[in-house]
Amino acid sequence: MEFQHTPVLLQETLKGLRIREDGTYVDCTVGGGGHSKEIVKALTNGRLIAIDQDVEALDAAKVNLAPWAEHVRFVHANFKELDHILDHLAIDRVDGILMDIGVSSYQLDQGDRGFSYHQEAELDMRMDRSAEIPTAKDILRSYSKEDLSRIIYDYGEDRWADRIAAFVVQARKTRPIESTADLVDIIKRAVPKGARMDKHPARQVFQALRIEVNHELDVLEETLQKAVDRLEVGGRLCVIDFHSLEDRIVKKAFKKMAAGCICPPDFPVCVCGHRPEIQWINRKPIEASPEEAASNPRARSAKLRIVEKLGDNNG
Repeated sequence: MEFQHTPVLLQETLKGLRIREDGTYVDCTVGGGGHSKEIVKALTNGRLIAIDQDVEALDAAKVNLAPWAEHVRFVHANFKELDHILDHLAIDRVDGILMDIGVSSYQLDQGDRGFSYHQEAELDMRMDRSAEIPTAKDILRSYSKEDLSRIIYDYGEDRWADRIAAFVVQARKTRPIESTADLVDIIKRAVPKGARMDKHPARQVFQALRIEVNHELDVLEETLQKAVDRLEVGGRLCVIDFHSLEDRIVKKAFKKMAAGCICPPDFPVCVCGHRPEIQWINRKPIEASPEEAASNPRARSAKLRIVEKLGDNNG
């Protein structure tokens, strides 16, 4: 299957990065190279570090960015390794970083990845299929009812988490849960018809499993600070997220890094010496226009937040 992925909030992201033709930029989730293509086109003697943990996405990006290959360094890795990647490339600071979080349309549509509840496939859900980590199938086989309920509720925000977990545990006593169709059937039996409303009852469970398999939220929280640490003064970090769990982590991390004095409010003078690391470029997230949302359904839930690195002597 050809890697098809329409970059969301493209022009808004490019404006946010404030690209310099001789700058150094990082795309932490290059995917098929949609955002990266426009970044690298704006460079003359600058460079782009294109990272992705999905080998197939990286291969697609290499094809799509071939005309500008001299300006691009492709890296197969999870973006949590950002600091090690830059150290290996002998890069101390960069001028801009993009993090486009989540699963791509290509990954959802590819039949054998197990991300989509609309297509029958083995329950894998690893972003990096070379990684030796438990798959969704392994989790459904080995987790206790309590742990299944926890991840479905915490990562899927599904009110029926406990009931779904109970149905999973009961079903696996009879036969292994190996395919997306197996899991969808269990979820449909667990969730009352009247509670399904206008969304697929498996959507939140599949999200929860994908997050658990790939440790997405832990990785995101860890990498946001690493990204800010590696920015030049005046460099920009752009983060695009797609659901409330991610967005809360991004907002919380940026709020903490943008804070000045953290002394107790009853202190007459500041004694902590804490200075903000970043300033917000947009406190209110940038969302897709009605036109983009209509033409690209994935953009409907996208939120773009942009921050800028401050210097050591900021006020």
